[in-house]
Amino acid sequence: MSRVGEVSRETRETSIKLRVDLDGTGRTNIATGVGFFDHMLDQLGRHSLIDLEVRATGDLEVDSHHTVEDVGICLGSALTQALGERKGIRRYGWSLVPMEDALVQVAVDLSGRPLLAYDVPVPAEAIGNYDPELTEEFFVALTRTELRPGADRGVFRRAHPDRRHDAPHQAAGR
Repeated sequence: MSRVGEVSRETRETSIKLRVDLDGTGRTNIATGVGFFDHMLDQLGRHSLIDLEVRATGDLEVDSHHTVEDVGICLGSALTQALGERKGIRRYGWSLVPMEDALVQVAVDLSGRPLLAYDVPVPAEAIGNYDPELTEEFFVALTRTELRPGADRGVFRRAHPDRRHDAPHQAAGR
């Protein structure tokens, strides 16, 4: 049984093609035009051992909000396709990841009752061309899809701004 999901999404602001293979090895091929976001998606794929391919173009001359949000929507939809009837999976999962100066916890419940509790301090400064407030927007978009997960993310130690946003993706992948 193949557990693959593929989604294409075209809006006035973005064009996205996304593919996941739940039975992969963590191979990723990602290009969104937002370097730090590409890195975070790579970490999500590699740490979850899900093969993840993302091609996204967006109105980056305005900002990266639509691109990040729409990739979250596409990822949630692709995961839903790949999970099918959700037979043989565990409903709950959690991870505690110590990453240098960060300690991050992520808990997920595939209950069908969407909720996102997000307790990650947001730095004021951008990370490259990435607005740190978009990390939460990505997870909000994913939560609002038909995947409908309940999720709780928190950073327990103050950390370098990069790791406050990188570590939750790694922990979610675990």
